Amino acid sequence: MPAQPIMIGSIAVDLKPSPINPAWIRAGTPTARNAVLSNSRDRASCTVVWDCTPGEFEWHYDSDETIHILEGSVVLDDGVAPPRRLGPGDVVLFPQGAVVKWKVESHLRKLAFFHRSLPAPIALVSRVVAKAKSVLRRILLPNAKPQAASMAPGMGDLAEVSHN
Repeated sequence: MPAQPIMIGSIAVDLKPSPINPAWIRAGTPTARNAVLSNSRDRASCTVVWDCTPGEFEWHYDSDETIHILEGSVVLDDGVAPPRRLGPGDVVLFPQGAVVKWKVESHLRKLAFFHRSLPAPIALVSRVVAKAKSVLRRILLPNAKPQAASMAPGMGDLAEVSHN
């Protein structure tokens, strides 16, 4: 039994003003709002619903952010790949440290999942410990039931994912 029950929520919540840094705005007067839907126990991850009126700005990512666009249209330009128009159903990962130009064409609503990464040395130790536990479990308990997955099905090792 889990230590804490699952949390169930809805994106139909009242959003509060969440102003975009004025230095980041490039055109128009985009107005953003958001509401936090959930937080992880260690506060390293959270889920947010966010919306924004039309305008242009650049966003500086201080944590990894994965979004699912619920409604509206936006053109994203990371300065590496050609600009890309996205809309409802599209999913995007913005890695920590990215700077992306947003051109919100019509009222945009997204569901966002934020994750603050561990510092590199701690992340390395964490992966080594997890791998060692897995190897020891297979050696000492060869017939044991596999442990619950810590990642979504199909994700595999994130180090193997190509960002090209």
